[in-house]
Amino acid sequence: MYDHRKYVPFQPVALPDRTWPDKVITQAPRWCSVDLRDGNQALIEPMSVMQKKVMFDLLVEVGFKEIEIGFPAASQPDFDFVRSLVVENRIPDDVTVQVLTQARPELIQRTFESLKGVKKAILHVYNSTSVVQREKVFKMDKAGIKAIAVNGAREVRRCAELAPETDWTFQYSPESFTGTEPEFAVEVCNAVAEVWQPTPQKKVIFNLPSTVEMATPNVYADQIEWFCRHVNKRDSVVVSLHTHNDRGCAVAAAELAVMAGADRVEGTLLGNGERTGNMDIVVMAMNLYSQGINPELDLRDMDKIVSVVKSCTAIDVHPRQPYSGDLVFTAFSGSHQDAIKKCLDIYEEGSTWEIAYLPIDPRDLGRTYQDVIRVNSQSGKGGVAYVLASKFGFQLPRWLQIEFSRVVQKRAEDTGQEISPDTIWSLFREHYLSEGQPVRLDSFSMQRANENGRESFAAGIRCFEEYLEVKGEGDGVLDAFVEALKQATGVDFEIMEYGEHALGQGADAEAVTYIQLKCDATRYTGVAISRDIVSSSLNALLRAASQLISESQARRVA
Repeated sequence: MYDHRKYVPFQPVALPDRTWPDKVITQAPRWCSVDLRDGNQALIEPMSVMQKKVMFDLLVEVGFKEIEIGFPAASQPDFDFVRSLVVENRIPDDVTVQVLTQARPELIQRTFESLKGVKKAILHVYNSTSVVQREKVFKMDKAGIKAIAVNGAREVRRCAELAPETDWTFQYSPESFTGTEPEFAVEVCNAVAEVWQPTPQKKVIFNLPSTVEMATPNVYADQIEWFCRHVNKRDSVVVSLHTHNDRGCAVAAAELAVMAGADRVEGTLLGNGERTGNMDIVVMAMNLYSQGINPELDLRDMDKIVSVVKSCTAIDVHPRQPYSGDLVFTAFSGSHQDAIKKCLDIYEEGSTWEIAYLPIDPRDLGRTYQDVIRVNSQSGKGGVAYVLASKFGFQLPRWLQIEFSRVVQKRAEDTGQEISPDTIWSLFREHYLSEGQPVRLDSFSMQRANENGRESFAAGIRCFEEYLEVKGEGDGVLDAFVEALKQATGVDFEIMEYGEHALGQGADAEAVTYIQLKCDATRYTGVAISRDIVSSSLNALLRAASQLISESQARRVA
């Protein structure tokens, strides 16, 4: 039954003097990947040992220094994988592996067994402390819940003392921290700390999970700040976060909680995890990167990261997933495309990144500008111009951008599909570079600067298969050719727009010319390419004039 009255509002923390809203993140937290544990247990088909090794290697390559590699007491495959990493010496010296166990003696002992011979490790023990877990699942009072945590901490310490060859770090999680009274969470953690006796040189980790996201991110930040203020031996404690995404705010909750005093963040690449997932470390790390903060993770090959995660988890990445999705840097909207193109046209390498609609440079993640702008029926002149410029080298003048974009938009509307760069190029050639115009230049000659300071021009043209010789004078070659055509055809027109540029670099680069003629209220466009700039200009003029002359001939016949 769809009835909102069966839910009650989450009760916020009383913290009127909160300080975190005025804080700014200035450095990356300690990261811990939980892809191989929390992420793996959320899969329909858990990863094979080979897939886990591939994922582990990726996590190391990305730069994680703390990696939770499993729950070895929970299953034989997890146990075997942990042993394989240790026995095969696959763990780099600068990486600390982490394993999870419930606070039960037999499970803790089995967990230590899996880590025999490891150089350094984080032993992560937990038990549920929330009101609903206490009352409805375990049916225990606070004293009983705290006793589980303390007894587990004692067993962890006892087992660690039996394996002094390993550099141990102890971590405790009051599971469902967000559903636990802040006072009780601190009480339990302080009791665990009494057993472990941390120091500033040998800290413990208290991981405060938003096991189920239950409130807005600011409430979680209040909980973290309250905890940091009241926990004993704060200078000997690493406050860690583990946010889930039930309300879609896992990244925001982690960011605000770091502002509130947390030191460490657990999460997964691309956010895989139970229910709606874990905090996406890629997103949070790149959010820091976009603010000029070194994330301490190397995410520059995003396509590889996505490929490995997809192959290991069999979960697709949404095309709009922040930073990692295929379409996150792509603009279809005409106004967006125009703004992006204008910004990119004036961007200087090495300068501050200030590009409209692109919060970061796609190249920083191994992406190119190739798909920044894609064209469909919502696109405009900027998008079409960008495609022709970036892929084919044609720098269309604005007037031609406007004209040709209408051609492309009509094709998009007719097909209802995205228009590929190759299709845009085909349309451009069809409309402006086809060889079928009825008026063509056969030959020409020119004489510069006669006694009047004007250019003399003579040419042979094929006009509807009739050969014509035309002559004219003007202030330059084009002006002279215009006069010659006007005299020969009896059609009056003028040049309204002109543009040219090289296609490529070097002495042998071709030149392209764009010309627009006007006759009465109608305009005609001509485009031509040639290694000789004069030939390019003349042919562009004749292509435009050909349309005008054809229409004039048709009117006469009618």
